[in-house]
Amino acid sequence: MPRRPTTRTTLLTALPLAVGLLTAGCQVPGPDGGSSPGKSAGPTARESSTPTDGGPGPSDGAGSGSGSGSGAVSPFANPDGSKRGLAPVTSDAERKRARALIETLHTKGRGPRTGYEREAFGYAWKDTVDGVPLGRNGCDTRNDVLARDGLKLVREEGSDCVVVSMTLHDPYTGRTVEWRKQRAMEVQIDHVMPLSYDWQMGASRWSEDERERIANDPLNLLPVDGSSNSAKGDSGPASWLPPDKRIRCAYSVRFAQVAIEYELPVTAPDKRTMLRQCGG
Repeated sequence: MPRRPTTRTTLLTALPLAVGLLTAGCQVPGPDGGSSPGKSAGPTARESSTPTDGGPGPSDGAGSGSGSGSGAVSPFANPDGSKRGLAPVTSDAERKRARALIETLHTKGRGPRTGYEREAFGYAWKDTVDGVPLGRNGCDTRNDVLARDGLKLVREEGSDCVVVSMTLHDPYTGRTVEWRKQRAMEVQIDHVMPLSYDWQMGASRWSEDERERIANDPLNLLPVDGSSNSAKGDSGPASWLPPDKRIRCAYSVRFAQVAIEYELPVTAPDKRTMLRQCGG
């Protein structure tokens, strides 16, 4: 299935108009990957090997998690996944916009898992993937998204790629994780729309290149609390949602963004659950 590069910007910019007209009456960790000294700056700032703050950014959440002080941005302000984290969707206008987005999703039953294996989506965290932000920048995908979302980054000596420690404001639980590479599994990279779910909803018929894109697209990737990611497994939203209720609408929006970008349907129970998280 060929990917349409304009889907994100076209649909997301059209949604506010659509909402206005209606109003007027009309979820498996992989290896870290190797270091690649000499990587040039990309969409996220490449920091030095000394600890630094991530800089100012919007904080859409409340309390000590879900975006507060993390620089995380709303999924509507981050249509390609290149910006930091996932901030809650809180305003009535954004929740209405979220419902309009989710309503556009097609539905079908989940197909058989027959033939699925992680390797069908390429080797884990492959950098040489075309058509995704941060691809071919000299650093593996895992370290790219750790650097995108982490604060107070420290990198391996002699590398401007491999993250060895950071502070993560976990969007799924709302807690702050002081992560060290020695405890690698404490933070895992979640495929928001799980790869086996993708397989069952149509990716089994895709080319390997297309499967590699969805597996390494930062739009579909979030560093999160490891135990939450393990609990999620390959579940859709009807079976699993982030423990922190404040982030559930934003999570549903991000799930929908991935499905729309890759022209994948979701199950009818998943769609109903996503709408409920945003007040539908």
